[in-house]
Amino acid sequence: MSDRNAPASDPSEPQASSAPFHEQVDQRPGGDTHQVADGERPVLTTRQGAPVADDQNSLTAGERGPGLLEDHHLREKLFHFDHERIPERVVHARGYGAHGFFETYESLSDITRADLFQHEGQRTPAFVRFSTVAGNKGSGDLARDVRGFAVKLYTQEGNWDLVGNNIPVFFIQDAIKFPDLIHAAKQEPDRGFPQAQTAHDNFWDFISLTPESMHMIMWTMSDRAIPRSFRFMEGFGVHTFRLVNAEGRSTFVKFHWKPKLGMQSVVWNEALKINGADPDFHRRDLWDAIEAGDHPEWELGMQLFDEEFAASFEFDVLDATKIIPEEQVPVRRVGRLVLDRVVDNFFAETEQVAFHTGNIVPGIEFSSDPLLQGRNFSYLDTQLKRLGSPNFTQIPVNAPKCPVFDFQQDGHMAMTNPTGRVNYEPNSWSGAAGGPRESPDRGLQAHPEPVEGVKLRIRPESFADHYSQARQFYLSQTAVEQIHLRDALVFELSKCEHPPIRARVVSHLRHIDEDLAAGVARGLRLGLPDPAQVVSEVRDDLPPSPALSILLNGPSTFEGRKVGILATDGMDAERFAELTQALTAEGAMYELVAPEVGGVEDSDGRLVEADEKVDGGPSVLYDAVALLPSEPGAQRLALDATSRDFVTDAFAHAKYIGYVAEAMPLLEKAGVASDLDEGCVALDAPGSATRFVETCRTLRYWPREAEVDQT
Repeated sequence: MSDRNAPASDPSEPQASSAPFHEQVDQRPGGDTHQVADGERPVLTTRQGAPVADDQNSLTAGERGPGLLEDHHLREKLFHFDHERIPERVVHARGYGAHGFFETYESLSDITRADLFQHEGQRTPAFVRFSTVAGNKGSGDLARDVRGFAVKLYTQEGNWDLVGNNIPVFFIQDAIKFPDLIHAAKQEPDRGFPQAQTAHDNFWDFISLTPESMHMIMWTMSDRAIPRSFRFMEGFGVHTFRLVNAEGRSTFVKFHWKPKLGMQSVVWNEALKINGADPDFHRRDLWDAIEAGDHPEWELGMQLFDEEFAASFEFDVLDATKIIPEEQVPVRRVGRLVLDRVVDNFFAETEQVAFHTGNIVPGIEFSSDPLLQGRNFSYLDTQLKRLGSPNFTQIPVNAPKCPVFDFQQDGHMAMTNPTGRVNYEPNSWSGAAGGPRESPDRGLQAHPEPVEGVKLRIRPESFADHYSQARQFYLSQTAVEQIHLRDALVFELSKCEHPPIRARVVSHLRHIDEDLAAGVARGLRLGLPDPAQVVSEVRDDLPPSPALSILLNGPSTFEGRKVGILATDGMDAERFAELTQALTAEGAMYELVAPEVGGVEDSDGRLVEADEKVDGGPSVLYDAVALLPSEPGAQRLALDATSRDFVTDAFAHAKYIGYVAEAMPLLEKAGVASDLDEGCVALDAPGSATRFVETCRTLRYWPREAEVDQT
């Protein structure tokens, strides 16, 4: 008979420790704090704190008898398990978060009274959540999608949530259309697919009937929608906000986050393969970078402008489908955001964090942007539904780090309640007994903007131009980026079953660029339809904005990127050392990929442990690759399909390839030996590794793409 009381694991084996309890302290509200000495294992308890004697077996009537109703420990465990999932977000369900801080470069007291901008070097704690929009929690990271970029700043006068995206415009102008947009983008309700993609009839039917979306479509069909990493993408507040200083003077502002490591995206074929190889690619990248001490950084930029500029600007600054080009209003960089700590618990922090555009602080105010106004109305409903109580603000990740005084009380899961006799205001009790009082001097006050007019359901005429900035965006892209955008449109529309939907989209594209429309029509084998009707003349005099291109704003360094080094037994130890030293000096990372994850024996007889087995570490996971096999090893790799794919994918995706002469059998079998170009660097002499790393600073060798993609 087996021992039913045997422990589930060997107590002599090291047990994984949970990060939030690295100090082994019980910090639950209302309970005592129990210190446990370092290395000492704490006693397992129930949720009420009672020590547990047996966590392996339920309580039964006899050795083989039925379970007993009095088994509270069993009931408690199953009860909690049954309820440990909360409804996922309708949008932005798949997210990943990290802690950090925001540091102000200089005092901005002349333009805002907001606490976090008052002093040079002032640091404000922050929590950031990145996300995709359309996919469910279990979807892949590399979907073609908008990326959420939500920042919670715990200022000394309350929490400020800058809830934005990695794209500065949006699909719609009015929040009343948001449910329709998301219904159209998500899985079709009868079949429950496609997941985490918009390549289907419902989405493009909605878009083809909603021309205000065409500017956003240019962004989402561009490489902006498939970023290489959260660390390499921009963020935007999307809407126009106001900054207000201590004297009450107002300045319009648009917020930008600029990545310190520069922008970078992947190509579509690469994105598909990354999702297959590692659907958690973006999550892993952020976690690994922070844990390695390579803390991601962004600079907060502000486009500041006054009422006079807003009145004279070609478009309405309250229209969320429009940008203000950086060439017209430069971005002033006012501080840096640093992410330096991963979460202790994903559910407690990343999943339970609640952002709200309505969370502002004195010195930051709203504009009358109708999309922003609707978001301000909607978010509280979402948070109550997901988190189950109006007391979600007491969850640690949501709780302000400054003092909170109010008369709100009770409710489900209340952790704090007003103390004393008084729970209302106004009251006649004096001093502290009377509780908090409002402060006209310190409190939030709406900017006294004149407002008048009749009640209407109508869009202003100033919102009517849907194509001019879409055209400007397309013309601001490099030739390589324009091809990617065209191909993305062809791919997405090819998944639509109904030709009239495809034709309507192309009819809109004719107002953006005739060559683009013709290219998409050709890719769909579609006759060129008549241009869609317009209600506002399309402008063709807007100059290209270089700030809108990823490739024109890439990094000048390979810092923060990763090289996959494919090696075998007999790897040249000297070449490996030179390459890894050059990468480390650049601030780049590397992983050794080998036939066996146990590693390879180099030419000095030293065993070098591998990070990935070759079929688990395809080249799509790396920014560049280096081939360091011995000649016998290369001949062996040449017989392996995944090893050949490692080379052919890197070549097809225009990545830089470093190689030793011994790798030629693999290059030949992969079919690229005769096509080696300037993006392929021979690691054949001292100093060649440094030259390879310097070459990688431009990230991709784009001239090759035209040779490998003839469609």
